[in-house]
Amino acid sequence: MNRAKRIAGLGALGMGTVLALAGAAAASGGGGHGGIDPAKVTDFILRTVNFVVFAGILIYLLAKKVRVKDFFAARAQEIAKSLEDLEAQKTAASKAVADAETKLAQVAGERKKIIQQYISEGELEKAKIVEKAEMVAARIKEMAAMTISQETKKAAQELKQEIADLSTKLAEDLLKEKVTYADQQQLVEEYLKKVVQAH
Repeated sequence: MNRAKRIAGLGALGMGTVLALAGAAAASGGGGHGGIDPAKVTDFILRTVNFVVFAGILIYLLAKKVRVKDFFAARAQEIAKSLEDLEAQKTAASKAVADAETKLAQVAGERKKIIQQYISEGELEKAKIVEKAEMVAARIKEMAAMTISQETKKAAQELKQEIADLSTKLAEDLLKEKVTYADQQQLVEEYLKKVVQAH
């Protein structure tokens, strides 16, 4: 801080010196007869003041060089930290994408396993249904064969009965035609004798 005050004091002293010299030059001009033109002196003073102010600001900034350097160093550290954070975020995002891809691959694998399992179960169920259908078909065939056999026996029995009935009727008809009254009397007597003998 003392250094800055010293530089400011030197700047003020330099400014005062320039102004004194400019005043002396203007005074020795003798009112514009062959001397220095006052407009030029004013221009010179303004330029000098401008230079001294600029030089003072420059010196002040150079005196604060350490702070400026610290500012830029801190800013560089912040930028470096931001870059590190961005790199870390990029790495985390890459890892998240890789994890997501791995999970998607696992899901695809699980999906294939589930589909395969359903296909296997479907094939087993189909085999069971076919086996059951074959068993039912065999049972139906067996029952049909049994029914056909029973119906055949029944039809044969009915046919035998019908033949027997027809034979009896034919025999009766033949007997009626050929048996005379005397034959009938003899049959009645024989029947009566058998009944008497039985009792």
